[in-house]
Amino acid sequence: MKHSIKIIFKNITTLWLFIIFMLVIGGFNILSEHISFNQIENLNNQKNIIATLQQLNGDDTAFAQIQFNGKSTELLNEIDKLRTLSKYDFIGEYIIGHKIKYHSDLDSVIELIHALHDKALNYYTKKNENIKLTSQELHVAFTNINNKIDTLKFAIFSYEEIKFHIFEKIYAIIFILTLLTTLWFSIRLKTIYQDIFSLFAISTEKIEHEIFSQEIDAIALKMKKRATPSNTKSLLDQETGLYNLQGLTTACVEKKHLQHGEILSITILEIDNFTKFHQMFTTEVRQNMIKNISFAISLHQQSTDIIGRIQDNQFVVILYRDSKEKALKEVDAIRQNISALEFLNNDGKTTHITLSGGFVIANESIPFEKTIDLANQVLHQAIIDGGNKITQVSNLARL
Repeated sequence: MKHSIKIIFKNITTLWLFIIFMLVIGGFNILSEHISFNQIENLNNQKNIIATLQQLNGDDTAFAQIQFNGKSTELLNEIDKLRTLSKYDFIGEYIIGHKIKYHSDLDSVIELIHALHDKALNYYTKKNENIKLTSQELHVAFTNINNKIDTLKFAIFSYEEIKFHIFEKIYAIIFILTLLTTLWFSIRLKTIYQDIFSLFAISTEKIEHEIFSQEIDAIALKMKKRATPSNTKSLLDQETGLYNLQGLTTACVEKKHLQHGEILSITILEIDNFTKFHQMFTTEVRQNMIKNISFAISLHQQSTDIIGRIQDNQFVVILYRDSKEKALKEVDAIRQNISALEFLNNDGKTTHITLSGGFVIANESIPFEKTIDLANQVLHQAIIDGGNKITQVSNLARL
């Protein structure tokens, strides 16, 4: 059963969305941790404020009362800050659900602050002449609010522990899923790459590769069934299935009406150092290489283009393009793509094949054969200049 590349990449997109979603959850978790840290810091600050209240000098009752009122207000402001912080603790509200209990505890702290304020008022204004009793009541109020704050801190620590155990499991599951899916997709992508690479196969082993994907299988099937403009075998190169010289001439006549004002360029590409090429490779490998070079060139072919092979080491590329620059750029791209291919020589070492090219712009008043001769002259200049380049007629004019 063949697998669809489209579905595989759609699943990769789903995986990325899942990872992004989990990163968002992780971001909320970090925000929740930051909120918890600020809450503990806030509660510690409240305990410090309460500690300063316990150290007020009771001799100057008026001054002590003013300080107590200010500190009490500061405590209430700190409680408001805790309420504000809790608004952004989405995990605590929607996942663990401790928000209602937390707000109830804050209400209890407010009540204890008011109770502490009342007891302090009685103590510092000496409304109750029983100083010992009011002092004891104030001490109890201090103890109650300290205990409540400690209880609230413990609740936050417990909340953090619960959250840790929840996200410990979540992150473990995410890690395992991400690892497995990454391995799964990497295997699929590697197989797809092998499918694509098999289209450039230069050895029997690679040609026999079993295609995994539906799309590449369809391309391979079309390549095998690729229709030729003419059924006359005399017009085709028997080794590559491309046009021979006679076929190129015929095809140019057949497609002349398709030009639509575009520029017609003719380029002859020749394998550099062809004699050395024969010595480096066996006959079977050479044949496979010629076929794959032909295929690499044909990948650039559009419906109006014509490609042929006129000698063992020469190919003709006829392009119809909007401008000379576009045609020249595409021919040079063909040269670069073929030079990037790797081949194994008789010594088992990797080597590259380069091409030289003679590029000319066709003229309707000049016969096709003479244009080919001119392209050959330009090609000869490219070879003299060192090869592995595309030379134009203008290069000849400067010599």
